Amino acid sequence: MSVSTRSIEGALAEIVGRERVSAEPRLLVAAAIDGRPPRWVVSPGALEQVAAVLALAHDEKLAVAARGSASALDLGRPPARLDAVLDMRGLTRVTEDNPDDLTVSVEAGITAGALAARLAARHQWLPVDPPGWQSRTIGGLVATNAHGPLRARYGTLRDLLLGVRFVQAHGVSTWGGARVVKSVTGYDVPKLMVGSLGTLGVLTELTLRLHPMPESELTWLAAFPSAAAAQAFVACVLDSTLQPSRVELLSGAALRACAATPARAAVAIAIGSVEAAVRDQGALVEDFARRAGGGAAVAPATFWERYDRAFARGDGEMVLQVASLPSRLADTVDAIERGQEGLGSGAAVMITGCAAVATLRVTLTGAELEGAARFIERLRAFVGDFGGSVVIQSGPIALRAGLDPWGPLDPATLALMRALKDEFDPHRVLNPGRFVGGL
Repeated sequence: MSVSTRSIEGALAEIVGRERVSAEPRLLVAAAIDGRPPRWVVSPGALEQVAAVLALAHDEKLAVAARGSASALDLGRPPARLDAVLDMRGLTRVTEDNPDDLTVSVEAGITAGALAARLAARHQWLPVDPPGWQSRTIGGLVATNAHGPLRARYGTLRDLLLGVRFVQAHGVSTWGGARVVKSVTGYDVPKLMVGSLGTLGVLTELTLRLHPMPESELTWLAAFPSAAAAQAFVACVLDSTLQPSRVELLSGAALRACAATPARAAVAIAIGSVEAAVRDQGALVEDFARRAGGGAAVAPATFWERYDRAFARGDGEMVLQVASLPSRLADTVDAIERGQEGLGSGAAVMITGCAAVATLRVTLTGAELEGAARFIERLRAFVGDFGGSVVIQSGPIALRAGLDPWGPLDPATLALMRALKDEFDPHRVLNPGRFVGGL
């Protein structure tokens, strides 16, 4: 569709309605990504409108970024171009609900909190809990592959996403995956979309695998005199018959942020099952903690709420995702804490993360920019020796513009990702420049 004889803004208004298109300076500044404001903010109210907006953007060579709750806009590089922000928060319908099959299909703009409230009435849940999860949209969680403590048992959204409807860069709506749990046909498009940061397509509808909520759940906080002792405890847990839903490592600073009993290091381990099984497994947790040189006690019922509040993003924080190995967990924690000295006076480091897979979340507060860059480079060199990685999940523009947020990448892997981008979005309409390698 050519708009050579009328304004692009007018064409957008014809698609979504005049009240859903804004070029008001105040709103454009609020919608800026890394200080770059768009020319328009467009708020579609139906899936078909998303497709029509992208078709127009493709024809007019516009750059479009989809936005949900705006909680991960500083993930990745600053955008190379930005013409329109596509605000997806108006797409909140539950399009298909199958309680007996433990599946649900939702539009991308529904928040995880709203979905959780609907599912709780029938004692089911989507076990995804990154900090601040309740206010985040399902589409945004998928696009950023966000995860939290529950990944210890339930995996990430790559494991929970069954099917996805997305709009390609040229405006064609496409479905990939399935609406049922068992499906063996077709290319696994959903996994391709998870974590792609909206650079391969705009997510509009998602089919999710649900789980029954446990009848009973308790959390034990196991405290230790060292990270090495915490690692030994985790090894015992993983080598046992225990079935924890969360195995979350917390540094001493992280414990203080949660108003928990002080310790050098701790592991918060949650058990969810029938009441008798929870009690029996809890006795094993306490035994394993003693064997590792620490002690475990039942945490307050509000522990995970306090955890969520403590690690929801704060102003001025830098957040890193560090991928290590369970066998190098203590070494990695020690390397992180040693590096704190170079961050500047007044800087603080908090470490949390899924100890079962050694994926850590490192929060830096009060860090000087140059010191933080050196800290990241040294940490990348350390974990890189055994195949680990460090991703800057959030931080100031100057840090992410001067230091690759994604870190080093194997050339063959980058070539494959570039080929996928060329296939899905050859004209660089979708979120150009923000993903790995400037894709």
